[in-house]
Amino acid sequence: MNKNVVVGVTGGIAAYKAADVVSRLKKHSLNVNVIMTKSAQQFIHPLTFQSLSQNYVVTDMFEEPKTWEVEHIALAQKADLFLVVPTTANVIGKIAGGIADDMLTTTIMATKAQVLMASAMNTNMYNNPIVQENIKKLKNLGMHFVEPAVGRLACGDYGKGKLAEPEEIVNEAIKLLSINKDLQGKKILVTAGPTKEPIDPVRYITNHSSGKMGYAVAETAVARGAEVVLISGPTNLENPVGIKKFDVNTTNEMYEEVLKHFEWADVVIKSAAVADYRPSVVADNKIKKNDDDFSIKLTRNPDILMELGKRKKKGQVLVGFAAETQNLLENAKKKIQKKNLDFIVANDLTKKGAGFKSDTNIATIIDKNGHLEQCAKMEKKELAEKILDKAKILLEE
Repeated sequence: MNKNVVVGVTGGIAAYKAADVVSRLKKHSLNVNVIMTKSAQQFIHPLTFQSLSQNYVVTDMFEEPKTWEVEHIALAQKADLFLVVPTTANVIGKIAGGIADDMLTTTIMATKAQVLMASAMNTNMYNNPIVQENIKKLKNLGMHFVEPAVGRLACGDYGKGKLAEPEEIVNEAIKLLSINKDLQGKKILVTAGPTKEPIDPVRYITNHSSGKMGYAVAETAVARGAEVVLISGPTNLENPVGIKKFDVNTTNEMYEEVLKHFEWADVVIKSAAVADYRPSVVADNKIKKNDDDFSIKLTRNPDILMELGKRKKKGQVLVGFAAETQNLLENAKKKIQKKNLDFIVANDLTKKGAGFKSDTNIATIIDKNGHLEQCAKMEKKELAEKILDKAKILLEE
C-alpha cells in the first residue's frame, strides 16, 4: 500500500506502545513520519521512532529544518492519514479548541487527511464530561477514534482508559486508508428510521425501527465519496458526519421531504420503516381512559416508494426494503414489480440477527430480473457495502 501515515506521539504512559504501532504500519509497506510532543520525549526517545520509521522524527517547531519546505505544511499535505497514539485528554482539548501551539497540533490543523485518534488516559479523565464533549465535537467534525480498552491502568485504577491493542489501532488505520472513493460525484438519497403518527398529544402509532440500516448506508456512501442526503424519522442515533440530514416525524412529512430531493438523486435507497396508516382524526387533548373499549379509525398514508417508482427517470436507481415474517421472496418480488424498483433488500424478521435494533442483518437482494443474492448474517455496514456495490453497477450500466 503506497500511502503516507503521519503518527503523532503524545505524552502518555502508553507512548511506548506507539513504537509497536509504527513497526506494524511499516510491515504494511506504508511510509511513516513521526511527530513527537515535548512530553512524549519524556517517555520514549525519538531515536526509537527514527529507527522504526526509517524517517527523521520531528520534535520541535523551531528546530533547524531538514528540507526547504515549511515542515508542518509539507507533512500535512503528504499525509493520507494522521494517526495520534496515544491521544491524551490534553491533546483532545487543544484540537477541539483550535489550539495549534506545537508541531503536532499545528500539523493536524493544516491537514485535509483523515484523522484517527487512539485515546488513552485515566478512567476518571476519560469519563469527565468536558473530555467526552470534546470527543463528541471532534467526531462530529469527521475525526475518527479508537476506543480505549477496559483494564488496570498504570495509575492503579481499573476502568476504561487503556490504549487499545496496537493490532486494533493498525487495523482501523488500514481500514481508513483502504476506503474506495468509487462513488465520487454521485448523489444518493437515503431514508431511515420509523415514522410516528399522532393519536393525541401524548400517544402515537409507529413501526419498529432503530434506523441503523439506513444510517449505515448513508455513512458508507459518504465514505465512498458520494454526496448524501439522509431523511430520517426519530432515532437515537448520532448525526452522521458529512451528510445533509433532514429530520421528519410523520409519513406525510417524509413523503414531502423525499419528493423535494428525488429529482436531485442518482440513487434512492428507501430503508425507512414508515407507518402505512395514520389516525383519521388527531385529538387536540389527551384522550382520557374510561371503562369503555376504545377504537381508532385509520386512514392510508401515501405510498412513498410507489410514488417514486412512478416518477423515476431513466438512469436513476431505486432501491426498496421488504421486512417480512412470511412468504419473504414472493412478497418481495411482487413489491419490485408493483413499485418499479431496480432491486429490493428483503429481510426475514423471524431469523435471529435480522431483526430490529440489531447491528447485524440477514438479507436477500433481489433484482428486477429475479436474480437473487443471499447475504448471510453480517454487520449492517457490510450489507450497506453490498447494496452500494449493486447500485454502482446499475449506474454504470
